[in-house]
Amino acid sequence: MPQRTFLGYFLGLGTWGFGGPIATVGYMQRDLVERRAWLSRQDFLDGVALGQTMPGPLAAQVVMWLGYLRAGTIGALVTAATFIAPSFLLVLAVAIVYAQYQGLPVVQALFHGIAPAVMAIIAVAAYKLARMTNHRDLRLWAISLVLAVVTALTGAEIALLFIAAGLLMIVLDAPPRWLHRPTRAAAVAVPGLGPLAGKGLVGKALAAAAGGGTLLAVGWFFLKAGAFIFGSGLAIVPFLREGVVHQHHWLTDGQFLDAVAMGLITPGPVVITATFIGYLVAGWQGAIVATVAIFTPIFLGVVVPGRWFIRHRGNPQIQAFVKGATAAAAGAIAGAVVVLSRQTIADWPSAAIAVIALGLLLKWKIKEPILVGLGAAAGLALHWPL
Repeated sequence: MPQRTFLGYFLGLGTWGFGGPIATVGYMQRDLVERRAWLSRQDFLDGVALGQTMPGPLAAQVVMWLGYLRAGTIGALVTAATFIAPSFLLVLAVAIVYAQYQGLPVVQALFHGIAPAVMAIIAVAAYKLARMTNHRDLRLWAISLVLAVVTALTGAEIALLFIAAGLLMIVLDAPPRWLHRPTRAAAVAVPGLGPLAGKGLVGKALAAAAGGGTLLAVGWFFLKAGAFIFGSGLAIVPFLREGVVHQHHWLTDGQFLDAVAMGLITPGPVVITATFIGYLVAGWQGAIVATVAIFTPIFLGVVVPGRWFIRHRGNPQIQAFVKGATAAAAGAIAGAVVVLSRQTIADWPSAAIAVIALGLLLKWKIKEPILVGLGAAAGLALHWPL
């Protein structure tokens, strides 16, 4: 398809792709694999598996991967920028208003209605991704179940479990090569971590410079957030709160919760919360620095091992690792639904909105933006202060 059409899809996805990374991956699987057949199922699953071994949010990683498949590093950069731009501009605009009119009760009212609807969207997307990944392989379903339970209990996605699941499938599906070449088999997981290995000296230099100005401090903090936190906003949000509220004292707890709400109720990746926080800390320069910093290690984690991944993905060990890691991803997504639901569905109106939204999705297959709009209206009706 023409480049304009390709980028147009991701511009639309970044504009209307409500539901966070899990739901967004579900949209891409539905639109690009099932409906339009722009890429093969295997290419898509490769992107999901690669994303789960790299730092950062899954949706942005898959978008970068698809751009990389089309036009290499430049393709990944342009596609990612197209996908991120709408949510960046929207969050920046709201942050500008918020900075002048602190509190914004409308944000809280909207969140009370949108969050349960989003939970329903994520739950359906998680089920579809698990079904597409695991088929009838009981081993993969067992991996998904274990990861779902672990994620639900701990409230975090544990990166080593994704790697362990991949290595387990290597042992089960391709034991001869793995047994004879243990070093190479282990390398399935190691090259993806290459971009992080070289950050030691750079990290020390940035840490030393961070004391010289707020912008450097913001850049260094969000670079760490992007480089060392694996998974979706589940893992990133607690890390951000600890640093933003308790370590640096940039925001209050209330301001931080408003920032997280903006990341959840706007389309695009949840980590766009960095834009909101960056603006509150250091104006528009802080917004740009925070956004670029948090996405830089995510970008490197896709494009640096990308060529290696493409060259070796026909290897039986690679294929086995991909199956295990992707099954683990599906399980972690299901566990994330449980954790997020506990945090966002705290009363009977929220529970009612979630159940109704789930019914609308399953029975009438209502479009996600319309569902989010209905949830927003319900939130305003039920929680808008009189």
